[in-house]
Amino acid sequence: MKAVRSCAHAKRIELVDIPPPVGAGVRVKVRSAGICASDLHMVNAGFDLPRTLGHEVAGVLPDGRAVALEPLSPCGHCDRCVEGDYGMCRQGAAVVHGVGLDGGMAEEILVPERCIVPLPGSVRAEDACLVEPLAVAAHGIRRLSLDSRSRVAIIGAGPLGLCAAALCAPVVAEVAVAARHDAQKVAAEKLGARLGPQGEYDVVIECAGNSGSLAEAVGLCGPRARLLLLATYWEGVQLPAFEVSMKNLTIEASFMYSQRGLSRDVDVAAQLLGRHPQIAAALISHRLPLDAAEEAFALAADRAAGAIKVVLEP
Repeated sequence: MKAVRSCAHAKRIELVDIPPPVGAGVRVKVRSAGICASDLHMVNAGFDLPRTLGHEVAGVLPDGRAVALEPLSPCGHCDRCVEGDYGMCRQGAAVVHGVGLDGGMAEEILVPERCIVPLPGSVRAEDACLVEPLAVAAHGIRRLSLDSRSRVAIIGAGPLGLCAAALCAPVVAEVAVAARHDAQKVAAEKLGARLGPQGEYDVVIECAGNSGSLAEAVGLCGPRARLLLLATYWEGVQLPAFEVSMKNLTIEASFMYSQRGLSRDVDVAAQLLGRHPQIAAALISHRLPLDAAEEAFALAADRAAGAIKVVLEP
């Protein structure tokens, strides 16, 4: 079968033929695999990834049911897993499909039963690769105790920032998004956000991942505001610590997703996608076949050309 893998020495991806997966687990015919900024970073940085890429994945089970995947196969026994924080499993990246394990940029993927995320009947597998980035946003936002009076600013209108807007807009007084590109601005407004944060906010969510965006986020925080670091900071950042201290800010950092009680972040994300079909229409900007993977990665890296979420459809 066809699969997308990273060619580390050339810092690019390649489409290869590999045997279909065998062994224990649930077989999923992949219908959508989103390209994440993390995929772009790992390929461009020359990470040695001898596995199939793709952690934003949805598809169809042998019985025809559409499902999304939670792309983790954690140990289930370490202290973090037992507490429900399996996204921080002690085995690290080795348990992540698309990084340490084969991912979903392929015709099929074989995963443990625990990875299966049931979908509302209204959600298509072709759109459900969005469940994973929505779960990342849901995990962080769950820490913020938002209510109907909250004013929220979001810095960065890539897929993660727009996922945060989609989660917040239905339940808070205001969501304002700082977006750079025209396609991002249109998407933010479709999701119920306004453009151009101004003034002071109760909550600021930083989704761009650099020192300039972090400084902008701190500047928008009101006294005793909460600052959520939802981006991935691959190269580190400078923190405007004086302003953080003077404003008595609370900083929350968030990574991946988890479970609290019977509720998984991925299930919250799937239900949200079912209630708000405009999310998929706003976020998915390009759909390409697996054969066009190289073109798809180039598109995903070019935000100025209108790319938001680029999806491979095997």
